Amino acid sequence: MIKKGFLFGFLLMISATFFAQRERVENLPTFDDRKIHYGFYLGINQNDFKLNLKNSNVFNADISVEPTYGFNVGLIAELRLHKNLSVRLEPGLVSNSKNIIFNHLNTSANPQDSIREIGSTYLHFPVVFKFSTDRYKNIRPYLLGGVSLDYNFSSNEANQDDNSAGQFRMKTTNFMYEVGVGIDIYLAFFKFSPSIRGVFAINNEIKYDDDPNSRWTAPINFMGTRGVFLNFAFE
Repeated sequence: MIKKGFLFGFLLMISATFFAQRERVENLPTFDDRKIHYGFYLGINQNDFKLNLKNSNVFNADISVEPTYGFNVGLIAELRLHKNLSVRLEPGLVSNSKNIIFNHLNTSANPQDSIREIGSTYLHFPVVFKFSTDRYKNIRPYLLGGVSLDYNFSSNEANQDDNSAGQFRMKTTNFMYEVGVGIDIYLAFFKFSPSIRGVFAINNEIKYDDDPNSRWTAPINFMGTRGVFLNFAFE
């Protein structure tokens, strides 16, 4: 599904590029001369978990993740460091949900034990560098790379209950790195920038159950977000 998201975003940006190249008049010719400029973005995302399992007392442990689509919205503040390099702050809110399936518990007397729905709403605060090519007519492709801080409002980290009471817990504060590509399209009154990026967790996000032999968390060595963001920025 993440590969399909990348493909859809790539095709969308290619279509936007062809549209922009048809414009003969150069729009906003002095836009990039500004030292600082601002904007906002809207987008969709699909987040998954990268799972790495370890040997444990849980026999034949088998865990999978079902991702769904979510949305993201935020602000942009960009500082130009060089004609082809700038740094951006992009604070925003991200919402999505995932189902974690504990396949080794499917035969349990309580079927609800085999699935945990993880709904997440978090503050996403990326600091990214933007490497742009020289402008060609009304388009300017670029690369993005940076790190981000995520504050998960739905983590349940402080909850005293764990999976034995039906509560799957995660860490509240997490760190990511992200890379992506995009295209600046200069329109008559504003700059439109579709971009697509991958987001990957640096730290382990799971909070383990109190029982070291928990059927839910004992087999997990690492659980970290990996996802794709398709953003549409207006500056």
